[in-house]
Amino acid sequence: MKSCEEWKPFIIMVAINFAFAVVNILLKKVLEEGINHLVLVTYRLSISTMFLAPIGYFLERNSRPKLTLRILCYLFFSAIIGASLTQYFFLLGIQYTSATFSCAFINVVPVLTFLMALPLGLETVNIKCSSGRAKVLGTVVCVGGATLLTLYRGMPLFDHSHSQSATQMVDHAMKLNSDKTTQRWTIGSIALVVGTLFWSSWFLLQSTISKRYPCQYSSTAIMSFFGAIQSAALSLATSRNLSAWVLKGKIEIVTVLYAGMIGSGLCYVGMSWCVKKRGPVLTAAFSPLVQIMAAMFDIPILHEQLHLGSSLLGSIIVIIGLYILLWGKNKEMKICATKLAQEAEGIKEQESQLQVIAVSCESRCHSGQVQVA
Repeated sequence: MKSCEEWKPFIIMVAINFAFAVVNILLKKVLEEGINHLVLVTYRLSISTMFLAPIGYFLERNSRPKLTLRILCYLFFSAIIGASLTQYFFLLGIQYTSATFSCAFINVVPVLTFLMALPLGLETVNIKCSSGRAKVLGTVVCVGGATLLTLYRGMPLFDHSHSQSATQMVDHAMKLNSDKTTQRWTIGSIALVVGTLFWSSWFLLQSTISKRYPCQYSSTAIMSFFGAIQSAALSLATSRNLSAWVLKGKIEIVTVLYAGMIGSGLCYVGMSWCVKKRGPVLTAAFSPLVQIMAAMFDIPILHEQLHLGSSLLGSIIVIIGLYILLWGKNKEMKICATKLAQEAEGIKEQESQLQVIAVSCESRCHSGQVQVA
């Protein structure tokens, strides 16, 4: 049972990242069909609110602490940096680049979270210990893998044969649209950088929220509610086109429902729980798995070509760095657990000694050996 509890956060995070990979593929499809970004975010967060609110009400009604104004402010800002604006920038990045490239940016989330957590005291590094060195090494290796994923494409892994005329037509079209493609790619990259910064900040803020309001379903429902209001207000402020709110086709409806209930609902609940149990850095360390899993869907669904550097080598390096980081974090947690156990054992010994002294004094009093002045 103890082993299952230790592995539970890891299993949950793998499942969450698989769900996020599916969400990214679906979002890429509907974005190509022209759905409005903020409308998509609003629907997604609204469905998440309606899905989680009754669950949180019934499951956490006996354990839910008082909802103070301070906690509401935390959840409001959590919605800004973790729901509305973050999803908007990531959707913009997915539309202007690709699902695999967008997921590659998520690989730097553990590094940014780790670096942000250091000055805030949420994470410590002891270079003298092997666990501290492993955390630093794992972080560096993850950065190297993420850099390789992003900058080096390499040779294609699959040979797609085309006729010579078709190849020439494609080359000509690419030359005509090269400037426009470069501009869109630059805008998408900038949007992904901003979204990554917001996403890393959310893990740190969630660490504080989980301590003050440890009800994952209720807090995620309130956060989604605030995020839906923020997205709707921003959408109506930037565009008065009401036809953009009409969903067209089954794929848009399925994407909104899945992204709302799973992507913005259960996944956020699971991440909040993992942050509470294992901290923000360890939870964020699983983010690179999204890129690897998304690449598995790119060929059959989006028909994107996978390359040696951006798909295979980079993913392997990211997995190695992730394993080193997790090994160092796990060893550090075991050391802390051992110290706590030793301290608890010392307290028990002191209590037993005090009990012996108390019994001895009591027996001496009853035997008349102790005289009261």
